[in-house]
Amino acid sequence: MTQRQVLQVFEQYQKARMQFVQTVAELSTRPQHIETLQSAGVMSLLQPLLFDAVPAVQQTTALALGRLANHSDGLAEALVKGEILPQLVSSLDSNNRFYKKAAAFVLRAVAKHSAGLAQAVVARGGADALVLTLEDLDPGVKEAAAWALGFIARHNAQLSQAVVDAGAVPLLLLCLQDPEVALKRVAASTLGDICKHSPELAHTVVDGGAIANLAQMILNPDAKLKRQVLSALSQISKHSVSLAEMVVEADIFPLALACTRDPDEYVKKNVTTLMREVVKHSPELAQLIVNCGGLAAVVDYLGDCRGNVRLPGIMMLGYVAAQTENLAMAVIVSKGVSQLALCLSEEPEDHVKAATAWALGQIGRHTPEHARVVGTANLLPRLLQLYLDAGSSEDLQVKCKKALKSILQKSTHLPLLEPLLYDAPSNILKHVVCQFSKVLPHDSKARRLFVTSGGLKKVQEIQAEPGSELQEYISSINNCYPEEIVRYYSPGYSEVLLERMEKYQPA
Repeated sequence: MTQRQVLQVFEQYQKARMQFVQTVAELSTRPQHIETLQSAGVMSLLQPLLFDAVPAVQQTTALALGRLANHSDGLAEALVKGEILPQLVSSLDSNNRFYKKAAAFVLRAVAKHSAGLAQAVVARGGADALVLTLEDLDPGVKEAAAWALGFIARHNAQLSQAVVDAGAVPLLLLCLQDPEVALKRVAASTLGDICKHSPELAHTVVDGGAIANLAQMILNPDAKLKRQVLSALSQISKHSVSLAEMVVEADIFPLALACTRDPDEYVKKNVTTLMREVVKHSPELAQLIVNCGGLAAVVDYLGDCRGNVRLPGIMMLGYVAAQTENLAMAVIVSKGVSQLALCLSEEPEDHVKAATAWALGQIGRHTPEHARVVGTANLLPRLLQLYLDAGSSEDLQVKCKKALKSILQKSTHLPLLEPLLYDAPSNILKHVVCQFSKVLPHDSKARRLFVTSGGLKKVQEIQAEPGSELQEYISSINNCYPEEIVRYYSPGYSEVLLERMEKYQPA
């Protein structure tokens, strides 16, 4: 056998290894092949090839492992149990940028499934190795590392703290200044994942200068970058008044309002979410957003979209209205009530309707004027209908009940309340009757109308427990009328009259 023939054997072996890992990597992209690959013991066959002498084999092996782990938590756990993670972590120190990207992809694919698997990556030194990789000169390598760190951090505060302790934040902030847009996106996303768990973690990111860096990119032409920037600012703002104030002080508003007209649906959603997180903290912050045109922007946004993306806008209006009666009136003036009425009628999802009911309750609970606006939009019967609907979720029923109660307690325009006398259950009815008992003693016109409309007759038909609040309210109403009027409209009185007529003997 010649020397060439001998070398040819090794070349064939190398080609066979390359062909194997390439085929497995390709098959791993198709879910229908995963179970077969797993039952054939693909993990144990791939593991030794991570140390192959040929860099292309190493890289393709890591890619195949990443695709397999990405497919399911079961395969990710198999990878962890096979002690493949330490090899991947050590390979992040490689000089081959393609291999480093592939190794970071595998760590990300494992960490994404659960806090337990993310903890396994951290326990084997993954967070520290990924942070060192953030110092790489290649933007693609840094992007892969930042992405993996984000998947670790997103699960809980403990894992986020592990990423912070590994020294990720300063390097992620440097990534925001990189010219590569893809790297900026992932860095902003990962910073948001770190911030979201606690005020302390958010302060760690803010103290490094994150807000100023993020604020500069709000009007970047790249929609995906804007999504991540606005999301990160929301995660910072949500924790406390002080953090929200820091975001506002970066002169983000009214500049960010332009994003509510962005063609990208998620950019619009995320800027609305940012406003929601700011206005919920204090009347001052809510007023600031109102003053720069935030309410009009959100009302327009609600008119332009459908489904879950409406949720932050609905809640933003509710949080503004909750702060003060003047701010609630600002929501009314901005046509917020009519837009919320549309949301309540158009949206099929119970959780969206529940948020809408809550927001309407925040608007109507302040004064009789606020309550009248909600009532005039014919929303009280709709809220009652959703409350009584057996198909409504428990949360929707609770939100509708609370909204009805808070609006009714301020309602003094009786014609809006009268329809509820016929349909409301006793726990709602007592609030309706209570309002009549408050208004009728002081309004002669209302007393007359209450009789002619059939309201007094209906009140006499209500079955109330003796000594109950409802019975007290009914008594207060009856005291507004002569005894013979009350008796005339009481159930059974017509039979009494007929009986007296039959017994009556003319002179």
